[in-house]
Amino acid sequence: MTVTPPLPGDFAVVRMDGAIGRLIRIGQFLNGDGFADYEHAFVYLGDDRLLEAQPGGARLEPLSGYDGVPARWSTGRIPLTDGQRAAITAAAHSYLGTPYSFADYLALAAARLHLPAGPSLRRFVATTRHMICSQLVDQCYQDAGVHLFTDHRWPGYVTPADLARLLR
Repeated sequence: MTVTPPLPGDFAVVRMDGAIGRLIRIGQFLNGDGFADYEHAFVYLGDDRLLEAQPGGARLEPLSGYDGVPARWSTGRIPLTDGQRAAITAAAHSYLGTPYSFADYLALAAARLHLPAGPSLRRFVATTRHMICSQLVDQCYQDAGVHLFTDHRWPGYVTPADLARLLR
């Protein structure tokens, strides 16, 4: 089987093991995603570098750090022009250091459960400019004019499982 290498601007979803992965799996289940196999997402920048949102803030990491980790890639599944790829990677670079937001998970739950606090949580999360991993991926694509979801949802309402479903 031939594996197509990722191109700059592609994204991937991966499984996370350990306590954090279990918490995200539970959170995604509670948000209506079921028990998805993917709990983390990142944008590939090229030259063995990726940008990912982490609790310490969005940071550059080597792609090789995910060697041996099963990943579902957007490569060949989300058609992009060279200009869109350049815009996605430029957007990703602009988010370097963006703080992580656990409040996003509360906003997701409030929106999916139609709680009255949903709109105010969304406004709060939007004003903090913090992001979770899947939000970061979707925001980079939106900044490049690429809408991954036909419902035009707010990037803060995107989970890794949502991204994984795009790649089936």
